[in-house]
Amino acid sequence: MKIRKKVYGDCNLVGKNIEKLRKERGIKQKDFISKMQSLGCDINPTSYSKLEGQIRIATDREVFAAARILEVTMERLFEGAATNKEV
Repeated sequence: MKIRKKVYGDCNLVGKNIEKLRKERGIKQKDFISKMQSLGCDINPTSYSKLEGQIRIATDREVFAAARILEVTMERLFEGAATNKEV
């Protein structure tokens, strides 16, 4: 498993949790992207990497698809978000 080299951005609140949950489940990025695409998300590897890195905004469709793929509630993707950055 690769270790993230860059620091997380602040453009979305869910990227870090999506990455963590995806890795816990042993899902490769390319497979996750494929599943998101099959659920109607127009996303490519670069865009997805930026979503996980929190350096681009996550759409509602992407948050919904990620929660379905990871089999968690959408709320779970936001857990700890308030502590990631002062509000």
